[in-house]
Amino acid sequence: MAILLMILANFWVYSVTEGKTYSRISKVPPREVALVLGTSPKMKSGVANPYFTNRMDATALLYHHGKIKKIIVSGEKSKGYDETEAMKKFLVYQGGIPEDIIIKDTKGFNTRESILRCKNEFKQKNVIIVSQGFHNLRALFFARNIGMNALGFDAHDVTKNESYYRNHSREFLARVQAVIYYIFGISND
Repeated sequence: MAILLMILANFWVYSVTEGKTYSRISKVPPREVALVLGTSPKMKSGVANPYFTNRMDATALLYHHGKIKKIIVSGEKSKGYDETEAMKKFLVYQGGIPEDIIIKDTKGFNTRESILRCKNEFKQKNVIIVSQGFHNLRALFFARNIGMNALGFDAHDVTKNESYYRNHSREFLARVQAVIYYIFGISND
C-alpha cells in the first residue's frame, strides 16, 4: 500500500507540472526572471560537477536567446562554501552574462526554501526555474502550489549510471515529501 501511495504522489507531481517544463530553448515562453537552483560546483573528487555546469549553461542560453532579463541564483552559503558566488562567477566569466543582472540568494538551502524565498523575499511569481528535468518537476510542484506562475527549463541531465540512478531514486522520494508538505499545509507562505 505504501508503494502505491508513493507512486500516486509522483503521478500527482507529474500531472500538476505537465506542459510546464521545456527542454528546447525555442519553445520557452519569455519571463522577466530565471531562478537557478543551486548545487555544488565541484564533486567530491574535486572535478567540476556536470549538474552545476549544465545548469549554468542552460541559464546562459536563456539569457542569450532573450528569454530572461534577470537571474536569481539560489543556493547554500556557509563558512568556506558559497554556491551562489560560484554560480555568479560562472555566469559572468564563462556565460558572458552582465554581473549587474544577477541576484544572489544565499539562503536557498533546499529547493523548497529557494522557491519560497523567490516569491516572498524577491517578490517574483512569473519565473523560469532552471535545473535538471527530474528536479524541476518537484520545484514546479512547490511553486505552482503557492501561486507562482512558474515554468521550468531543463538543463541537460547527467547520464553516468551511478549519479543518474541515485538522483532519480532520491527525487522519487523527495516528490512524495513535497506532496505530504502540500497535503498537510507545511509552508512558510
